[in-house]
Amino acid sequence: MTKKIIWPVALMTLLIAGCSQQQARVPVSHSSGSFMQQSIERNKALIANEEMAIDSIIKNNPQHKYHAADKGYWYRYDIENTTDTITPKRGDIAYYSYDIKDISGNVIYTEEELKPQVYYVDKEDIMAGLRYGIKLMNKGEKVTFLFPSNLGYGYRGDLNKIGTNKPLMCTVTLNDIKADETSKN
Repeated sequence: MTKKIIWPVALMTLLIAGCSQQQARVPVSHSSGSFMQQSIERNKALIANEEMAIDSIIKNNPQHKYHAADKGYWYRYDIENTTDTITPKRGDIAYYSYDIKDISGNVIYTEEELKPQVYYVDKEDIMAGLRYGIKLMNKGEKVTFLFPSNLGYGYRGDLNKIGTNKPLMCTVTLNDIKADETSKN
């Protein structure tokens, strides 16, 4: 007889417990869009300031002819190779050396500190500006690039010598280009 009483009591307990569980609350959201709007305005101001600084460098150095790249950076040839037409493409191996300066020309990393580099074009993650810039170069060329912070190390910096949102000046020498024989594009 006790079994007959226990089953209905257990069933009633489960039903009551199941019905009395609280429902998860929907998060309260008060999105007015003000944070997003402030972020947009802050980024517009940052970009405008960086472009003014870069424009000032270009205007104050009329002896150098700077070119505007469609990716949002500027560059000048220090040594130009007008006889070659081969530029690095996806799957090639680019051998280069470079230095990094702040936008005022103060050295952050020397070419010796950074050592000669080997870059598998578009298959490795390097600074965005370098990724684009190297593909414009011919073997033997030396090019100085002016990169806004979004093509450099962005809002994080390099967590060492390059701070947040710093536009950079990089001088790159493309020493050689070779096809990667181990890779099929």
